[in-house]
Amino acid sequence: MTDQTPLKASISVVLFQPDIPGNTGTILRLAACFDVTVHVIGPAGFRLDDASLQRAGMDYLERASLVQHVDWAAFQAWHQQTGGRIVVFSTFAQKTYTEFRFQAGDLLLFGRESAGLPELVHKAADHRVLIRMAGSGRSLNLAVSVAMGVGEALRQLS
Repeated sequence: MTDQTPLKASISVVLFQPDIPGNTGTILRLAACFDVTVHVIGPAGFRLDDASLQRAGMDYLERASLVQHVDWAAFQAWHQQTGGRIVVFSTFAQKTYTEFRFQAGDLLLFGRESAGLPELVHKAADHRVLIRMAGSGRSLNLAVSVAMGVGEALRQLS
């Protein structure tokens, strides 16, 4: 039997201009299951009512907490009012996400599938963390990376 007690996640996921609706749908499904808010910074590479997003998110999309920001400036304005550390997941970081100490209120920020994050977003980060990969791996699927980050943050905060 599984524990069905609702989680009270104290972190949020931030997606910078996502490209692939299936990834975003999967992330919204994950977020609904773990009571995590997802912020999407536009412009996205698809409409948020895209059929692929709906297919990946299934009926979980109705339960997902989604906040849309028109662009980076709108997100920054929101962030100035609400606070929270911006923790960027980046291949340019030195410290791994498992070494990092997450805190309540952290905003786990992930880049665009096709292009990552621009320098201005990197400069706004309070912290940068890395998901270390073996061999010649360059990147993981966005939804997989988000799941790893959310899982570790919630593990630490529980």
